[in-house]
Amino acid sequence: MKALVQSSAPPERRVPGDLAMWCFILAELAVFGVFFLVYAVFRWREPALFAAGQRSLDLTLPTLNTLFLLAGSAAMLAAVSRFAEGRQPAGRRALALTMLCGGGFLALKLYELVGKFARGITLSTNDFWMFYLSLTVFHFLHVVLGMVIVAAVWRLARDGRYTPDAMDGVETAAAYWHMVDLVWLVLFALVYVAR
Repeated sequence: MKALVQSSAPPERRVPGDLAMWCFILAELAVFGVFFLVYAVFRWREPALFAAGQRSLDLTLPTLNTLFLLAGSAAMLAAVSRFAEGRQPAGRRALALTMLCGGGFLALKLYELVGKFARGITLSTNDFWMFYLSLTVFHFLHVVLGMVIVAAVWRLARDGRYTPDAMDGVETAAAYWHMVDLVWLVLFALVYVAR
């Protein structure tokens, strides 16, 4: 009877991935949060300047980039699921798809940034362009780091490192990737869409 009582207890809850990565993610979210808050204050103080800057932005590439990151997050979710199911090859393919989506994002964002620089837009052009460049380049660097993390996990997965009982690396990479995706969604809404 005692064994039945113990077996009916709910499974132990845990934070997926590495705790140090979660601390890093929270710190990064705080930095982006302050950045977004300062952006909002400047936008409130200079509405005409920010409205003119936003009107000059073409939404095609950032919308495609949003789709790339959402697809990358879906692939990352699939990777976590496949490794949890013990399906190593499918997990590695999902990680590769995540990197492919991240690469697509970086290529489009680089193309967009080069176009801005070719038009003579710099950090000192005005406050809108200072925020636009600072936020998008800062996020770009986070996508690069996310791809490095996913590539490292993919490399370790080739050696059979991740199993249903050993998922920390995959979960850690997924947590970081989803943070990068979440930040982009807020950035996209604030900088490109919200009027």
